[in-house]
Amino acid sequence: MKKNKPILQFNWKIGLGYIVIMVLLISLGNWQIRRAHEKEQLQQERQTESKLFPVDLNALHNPSLKQLQYRRVKVKGVFDIQHQILIDNQMYQGKVGYYVMTPLKIEGKAEAVLVNRGWVPMNKDRRQLPDIGLTETEVLIRGRVNHFPQVGYMLDGADIPTPGWPTVVQVVNTGLIAQKLGYALLDFQVEMDAELPGGYVREWRIATKMPPEKHYAYAMQWYGLALTLTLLMIWMSFKKTDE
Repeated sequence: MKKNKPILQFNWKIGLGYIVIMVLLISLGNWQIRRAHEKEQLQQERQTESKLFPVDLNALHNPSLKQLQYRRVKVKGVFDIQHQILIDNQMYQGKVGYYVMTPLKIEGKAEAVLVNRGWVPMNKDRRQLPDIGLTETEVLIRGRVNHFPQVGYMLDGADIPTPGWPTVVQVVNTGLIAQKLGYALLDFQVEMDAELPGGYVREWRIATKMPPEKHYAYAMQWYGLALTLTLLMIWMSFKKTDE
């Protein structure tokens, strides 16, 4: 009596292809794990830097974003309350609004720095801008140095300030804003500490283009593909034959 019995047959061409693809998938998964660990270490370093004693911005010569990103600073100067900037299309808890950027003319310096005083909601009528007035102009600000708010895709003209004051932009171009202001600006913002008066909603976070959690998720996808390929290889290697 004849019956079908599965036997293992190995095709060296298929086996070679399997090995090559497996090495690639595992390598990609391992790379994502390494990137996740690097991002975690970077976040820890930035958290540590943000807790250090504030650097005196007034005492620094030509400070830059590369030098100071995520460092806490203190800076004394005068708010230019007549010439403020609203950064459009900023989201908070599902609502659209603006970040309020107020130029601070640094005491003893020729340039100013933009101080981010926080998030304000947009009015139902976009033509009516929020009231962002200030009464105190000579201030000592403490906060964290960071890059300006970024967008995923920059449309043409997104960095061109609107006429009048306060001016509205979607992307901060310090060159264009400095030209409109009439004085130089540093290449970073200072995110004002939440406990200081004169601000709005301030929940500053340390952001990366891709957080560690996404790297771990991608690694699991690569490893999952490797497991699927292995199961498929085992299934294809068994072939029914007549005994």
